[in-house]
Amino acid sequence: MAATPHAQGKDPADADRAPKKPGIARIISASLIGTTIEWYDFFLYGSAAALVFNTLFFPTSDPLVGTLLAFLTYAVGFAARPLGGVVFGHYGDKIGRKKLLVLSLLMMGGATFAMGLLPTHATLGVGAPILLTVLRLVQGFALGGEWGGAVLIVSEHGDDKNRGFWASWPQAGAPGGNLLATGVLALLAAVQSEEAFLAWGWRIPFLLSGVLVIIGLWIRVSVSESPLFLEAQKQASAGAAKEEAPVVEVFRHNWRGVLTAIGTRLGENVSYYILTAFVLVYVTVHLELPKSTALNAVLIGSAVHFVTIPLWGALSDRIGRRPVTLIGSIGMAAWAFAFFALVDSKSFAVITLAVTVGLLFHGAMYGPQAAFISEMFDTRVRYSGASMGSQLASIIGGALAPIIAVELLKDYDSATPVALYVCVTVVITTLTVLAAKETRGRSLAHGTTSPEPSSPATPSATIGT
Repeated sequence: MAATPHAQGKDPADADRAPKKPGIARIISASLIGTTIEWYDFFLYGSAAALVFNTLFFPTSDPLVGTLLAFLTYAVGFAARPLGGVVFGHYGDKIGRKKLLVLSLLMMGGATFAMGLLPTHATLGVGAPILLTVLRLVQGFALGGEWGGAVLIVSEHGDDKNRGFWASWPQAGAPGGNLLATGVLALLAAVQSEEAFLAWGWRIPFLLSGVLVIIGLWIRVSVSESPLFLEAQKQASAGAAKEEAPVVEVFRHNWRGVLTAIGTRLGENVSYYILTAFVLVYVTVHLELPKSTALNAVLIGSAVHFVTIPLWGALSDRIGRRPVTLIGSIGMAAWAFAFFALVDSKSFAVITLAVTVGLLFHGAMYGPQAAFISEMFDTRVRYSGASMGSQLASIIGGALAPIIAVELLKDYDSATPVALYVCVTVVITTLTVLAAKETRGRSLAHGTTSPEPSSPATPSATIGT
């Protein structure tokens, strides 16, 4: 007769956990790859808006005005994200995380591929920017549902103790996508003349999205549905009472959680788009340096960012979500001023240092965020709550950040007002996190906090209840 775990001197709980390891690795891989592809599509537009769309779709006599118009369509994508968060969140809480993740990838990839086929203003006139704006709306709608589903399917498969680390991997998809988008653009800029790049070379990264989406779908359809969602769905089916729509329940009973998520994301969102999108404009238009200088600096910074985000997530499992987030927000408040002083040196090495350190502070805010926000909501409304909090922040944060920064630069011909703008937003994030309750260790299955033997019991996470 085979020996039992007790007979072998092993904890039965360890035996129960062992089979899950390959599963969580597969879930993380699918989520990371899919998220990287979606962020590649979304960030590709931002980079193109800063570098080529201003002349191809919004030709004006003033380069900054053309860039401002390009960034306005960039912001339209953010405006569609809360609507995507509502729709995807509702159905994600009703029919499952996996189905909606597949749909979001198809929508995002299809819109990006179509951008690569668009005629420019010289060919179609005003119709060109209109079509570009419509496709940008589709991108934003799709991404509005992507973030919540990607982080939740990992969070709900993983364990309570290491959730910060596991859930931070889909977060790494953002710099991964930016790394891929910037890398492709930098490569094309290096091997093509300016004329060739503007004529047709810019289309290649958009058309490449079609291939990437096929790869992402092949991986994503192989993952299993969230076990916590399946259990919640079973309980809902067995219950006699009629439940409210998830989005209604979120705003009626969990509005504090939504506000906390918005405040937590605000400074992180603004600082990221200043560091990665606005810096392209600042370096190329204001400092009149080659495109490759800004692109390569963001490329190197994004590589470091990608590697360190899971490390910040792991640290949040040890010392808490709040302390790690505060390291990032307080550090960014100080770095905002040093950042532009270093970029003004016009030295590639110094500009790269400025971007990289800024992204390290951003990673401290971003790494724990997936677990932190997921732990604010119950399973039956978690997709809706996490998506709404995150995507509403994207409108007042990421959508407006490049526009406000370009307008400030145009009006004052100085980066100091931009640094002040970043500083104010990360101070808001700092105050929000200080007022929030720690959620590390909260059980997503039961909505309670499991005390850890090696550390004092973590306060119950009752945000939004």
